[in-house]
Amino acid sequence: MMDKTKIQSGFSSGAKNEPRRIVFITPNASANVMDERGRKVMSYPHLLVREAIVFEVLITAMALVALIWDAPLERLANPLLTPNPAKAPWYFLGLQELLHVFPPFVAGFLIPTLVVVALIVIPYFKVNVEGTPLWSELTSRRFDVVFWVVVVALLIVLVAVDAWTIIFPTVLVVGLLLGLGLSKATTGPICVLRAKPLSWWIMTWFIATAFWLTVVGTFFRGPGWSWVWPWGTHAG
Repeated sequence: MMDKTKIQSGFSSGAKNEPRRIVFITPNASANVMDERGRKVMSYPHLLVREAIVFEVLITAMALVALIWDAPLERLANPLLTPNPAKAPWYFLGLQELLHVFPPFVAGFLIPTLVVVALIVIPYFKVNVEGTPLWSELTSRRFDVVFWVVVVALLIVLVAVDAWTIIFPTVLVVGLLLGLGLSKATTGPICVLRAKPLSWWIMTWFIATAFWLTVVGTFFRGPGWSWVWPWGTHAG
């Protein structure tokens, strides 16, 4: 009786709509698995060769720049004369700018630690695992309220500690987010930005803040770490 019954195999990928599935497989049939993923390539040679080419192009470009422009070296170090201001290398000027705003423990340890932990943990939030855009009909009203409460609280704290160098990029990113939320465009760059998840926007804010802190520490800080204009005589 079992041999005369036609039983077709099936496969369903709707884990949310059909969380329980039963598949009957006869000796003459097999499960039909549909794979919609794109074409796969090996790390070698496809990835490693491209990385080697980019590395060689970068080294060549840096060598050409070094031949055309001299390094901005200062005079010989004098242990009896401390420069004012004493600036760290450019890649640490962002942290040095934070030290101007926050206490050493907060700027040198607490904030960098929280930033590293956040960059590791945030991508695993549910809104990012599902790939849901920040502004979409799928995001809950509660999420929107929590997001804006966090943003407003962050701005209040930054204003309270007079951290204007951090407020500028924060307001810039938040203003862009607000404009995207109010926009009704369906095509173009605005639509592409609206499709970005929360983790992308947090990373954008982090990069914009780090970049602006480095720029301010490099060109806008003079003696006593006071504000100067780049074209002034005291710019470091």
